[in-house]
Amino acid sequence: MENWIVGCDVGGTFTDFCAREMASGRTVIHKRPSTPDDPSRAVLNGLKELAQLHDIDPAAIGRFAHGTTVATNALLQRKGAGVALVTTRGFRDLLEIGRQARPLIYDLQVDAPAPLAPRHLRFEIDERIGPRGEVLRPLHDADIDALIEAIRAQPDVTAVAVCLIFAFINPDHERRIAEAIRAALPQVFVSVSSDVQPEFREFERFSTTLINAFLQPEVSGYMARLEAEVKTVAPEAEFGIFQSSGGLMSVQRAGQFPVRTALSGPAAGAVGAAGSGASSGIGDVITLDIGGTSTDVCLIRDGKTALASTRDISGFRIRLPMVDIHTVGAGGGSIAQIGGDGLMKVGPESAGAVPGPACYGKGGTLPTVSDANVILGRLPIQLAGGGLTIDRDLAVRAVEPVAQQLGVSLEEAALGIVGIANANMSRAIRVVSIEKGYDPRLFTLMPFGGAGGLHAADVAKSLGMKRIIVPLTPGILCAEGLIMADLQEDFVANCRSIVTEAAIPQLRAECAGLVDRALDWLAQEAVGDAAQTMHLSFDMRYFGQNYELAVPVASGTGTITCPDAATLREAFLAEYRRSYGHCDPDGTVETVNLRLRATARLTQSAAKGAPQATSVAERQFVPVWFDRTGPAQTPILARAHLPAGTVLPGPAIITQLDSTTVVPPDATVRVDGALNMIMELADV
Repeated sequence: MENWIVGCDVGGTFTDFCAREMASGRTVIHKRPSTPDDPSRAVLNGLKELAQLHDIDPAAIGRFAHGTTVATNALLQRKGAGVALVTTRGFRDLLEIGRQARPLIYDLQVDAPAPLAPRHLRFEIDERIGPRGEVLRPLHDADIDALIEAIRAQPDVTAVAVCLIFAFINPDHERRIAEAIRAALPQVFVSVSSDVQPEFREFERFSTTLINAFLQPEVSGYMARLEAEVKTVAPEAEFGIFQSSGGLMSVQRAGQFPVRTALSGPAAGAVGAAGSGASSGIGDVITLDIGGTSTDVCLIRDGKTALASTRDISGFRIRLPMVDIHTVGAGGGSIAQIGGDGLMKVGPESAGAVPGPACYGKGGTLPTVSDANVILGRLPIQLAGGGLTIDRDLAVRAVEPVAQQLGVSLEEAALGIVGIANANMSRAIRVVSIEKGYDPRLFTLMPFGGAGGLHAADVAKSLGMKRIIVPLTPGILCAEGLIMADLQEDFVANCRSIVTEAAIPQLRAECAGLVDRALDWLAQEAVGDAAQTMHLSFDMRYFGQNYELAVPVASGTGTITCPDAATLREAFLAEYRRSYGHCDPDGTVETVNLRLRATARLTQSAAKGAPQATSVAERQFVPVWFDRTGPAQTPILARAHLPAGTVLPGPAIITQLDSTTVVPPDATVRVDGALNMIMELADV
């Protein structure tokens, strides 16, 4: 009988596993180094190791949920398909024109990245749909045939994006072109904008669809290959891919829309963080996910992750619903260097998994944040679990040149490296909180990832935050979020209309159409899942504004409908007031898009951590630098020896298999009933 759920998150440095037995709630974890040249190797080897280490029968694994960085890495490295674009005559250069915004407003030398499809691979076709969906210029078969021959003459093209003007209102021309290309060139992947992102704003729609086409061959091939290989280990496992909006989708859906996986892993961490916070009764959380390469932060309010509709990744614009995560190049492997101005910089370059920080003894020689933490005594020489022994001498050898160049002591250089990394992380939190009208002092900081606990106290102090919650398995929280995820699909329809009672029949008709599509999806993808919910929201704005707010208006377990005009208007005013502190109750309000999210609740089980020891092991004391005043003798404690109810004054270093937590002298830690550690910082 299938009794286990396994989540696997592939990061830049480590591949993490979390497995939960549904009958008992028993939860086990595993980490292994990532294999950047072929991520599937770490996944398969790690899955086998997980089963062997924890005596799991692979045939008992019923669900395998995967968070992947394949799409993100392909974008960052521009290693995707040879891709072409088909568009309406006269719009060939729209991708380069964009929004006419410079990447760096004060740097006149920096250009936006070149489009994924070079100009000679952007083909125009003579057709035109009008703003009401009317055909202004018909599409002729002869033009389609000529287009196909032009694509056939480009042997390097393996994917095509079809993006026509106003196709989000009338997709007929796009579909005719796509069907013809698929029939004539079956080896070529085709992405259609009216399927990928059926919304107005041509640049964002074109960019998102082109990115999807660029990723299709690479990601769909990886997904299909990995699913087949996982089946050789766990033959009964249903394979789910985590998407950036916070839910699972099938491998087939991920292959069709790989752009939805661009922030797969970090989004899973936010889902896991919301679950961990809820277990301790904490709903307002700011996450601090620090890995080997980067730091991801997200704001969670009332237990719900913030969502964004637009995101730039490596300069490429994506417009799709996704968990609102801000990323900076600051992680344990971030490299410190002295710039031409004589000042020290940390990141965004990283030592990654190979060769890694110098202290890992795997060939790295450059100074990193991890090396600095070793010198300061914050990272123990023997990591919990015995899987990796730290070489302090190698860390010293890497950081010494930086100290000599700056003319400071080794420890001062290390404090400087850590301080700069902390400043970068604090700025990221300001982006998702202060810059969006939220006071971080009213939230609890939740660090996770392998290095989250090392930096949490310093980052919290810099922002005036007083409370930190460290989840039970912080280094594996992204993988744990994967096993907590449900099946999810988002549907959208364009419905630009002034909010009046006269417009409600049309809005309700659009809503009914989305509900029908959602029910069809649920029937195909979620057979047997009892708990099915729908969430209805509108993109709304004051008439004349250029950007809109996402306004939730209804949710339910059955079919839902659009409310009346007064309810819509009040919902918008409340959201506008919350976002900006004021609103115009007499202003004209319009809808832009109608969105429906369908969710199918998968079988879950409450987590039950490993039994906590009641006896406290003998304490080892080490000198730890918390500031420039000098080292403090600090005990190193195993988290397994901190049962629920433990109250521990700082300073302390708390170790576990997947992470290390630094408790400064002016802080107190207690372990609550959910086995989360709650750290309270003293007023400064």
